[in-house]
Amino acid sequence: MIVGEIRRYLQDANSIRVSRSLKDTAYKAIYAKEHLTRTNSREPTVTEIATEIGIPKEDNVYAPDAIQSPLSLYESVYTDGGDTLYVMDQISDKKNGEEVWVEHISLSEAMKKLTEREYEIVSLQFF
Repeated sequence: MIVGEIRRYLQDANSIRVSRSLKDTAYKAIYAKEHLTRTNSREPTVTEIATEIGIPKEDNVYAPDAIQSPLSLYESVYTDGGDTLYVMDQISDKKNGEEVWVEHISLSEAMKKLTEREYEIVSLQFF
């Protein structure tokens, strides 16, 4: 009962909600990995761990992320003589970049200036 209350507290204290079953799977995977490493004297594969605990290997790949602490985008990754590299610098979003938003706003404003017929022609041609 005490262990259950401690787990419940730890789950509720996280800033990101993750299902209890996913966290349990992550802990089972960790214990299975430790057990297989001791038994086989080598690092087990993802498939071996998944087979050991009876889950699909895809779940075994994603489950450990459930117990990781969130990382700030402003977390320093590398510092060299004053030039700091942050996590944000390592991430790119080509689909939703700043340029895309600017282009979208500019296009919307330009489309508003068209006549109804021109708007329809452009819409049918490109959208």
